[in-house]
Amino acid sequence: MKITPKRLIKSAAAIFAALIVCTGLYAAERFNLIPKRTYSAEHFGIETVTSKTDYNRNGADDYTDLVLGARKDAKNHPKYDGTYQDGGFPPDNIGVCTDVVWRAFRNAGYNLREMVDKDITARPEAYTKITVRDKNIDFRRVYNLRVFFEKYAVSLSTDPSDISQWQPGDIIIFENDKHIGIVSDKRNAKGQPYIIHNGGQPNREEDAIEHAPVTGHYRFDASRIDKKMLVRWE
Repeated sequence: MKITPKRLIKSAAAIFAALIVCTGLYAAERFNLIPKRTYSAEHFGIETVTSKTDYNRNGADDYTDLVLGARKDAKNHPKYDGTYQDGGFPPDNIGVCTDVVWRAFRNAGYNLREMVDKDITARPEAYTKITVRDKNIDFRRVYNLRVFFEKYAVSLSTDPSDISQWQPGDIIIFENDKHIGIVSDKRNAKGQPYIIHNGGQPNREEDAIEHAPVTGHYRFDASRIDKKMLVRWE
């Protein structure tokens, strides 16, 4: 068969179209844009852990409030923006991964900014990356949150396949303090939990636990903490 310029153009166009389709499918899969069936803990015979504490006395335990607060932020879909805020708390229409966490804690009745600042005051030597204290930004750094949760939360398995260890409201950290999120009550087909987080991605509650190495997994149990360290959201 004689290869003419016209045939070459058609072949190139077909290859280009196929590449576009493949790229689109990869992106849709990578960013969880293709709807998937989600599962609950009960599908895998896992008992859901509830908190002994209802700090804001709203009738829902802390872990439920943490998930609902994080989900509210996910649905609000704030623009990814880590700009310094004079009052500490960015408006609800902007935020980064750490803002998902304090907003989740706000929904449970806690002022995470003040709690982190209290601990920095009490244990400055533990926060080795802080050179100048500033409570308006310190609580929005993943590293500082990890130091805080290592002290005041229960450390758990970082293995995504250890599915019974992952519970709604847990805190997860990826890649040695590069990213943080809240564990959802939804699970994938393998029983691994969805993560509620903000990395600027289209879908903020997604099947993302294997996207990056998990380096921290914590469960905040207020019943185990000195009440002097707890600060209510006012």
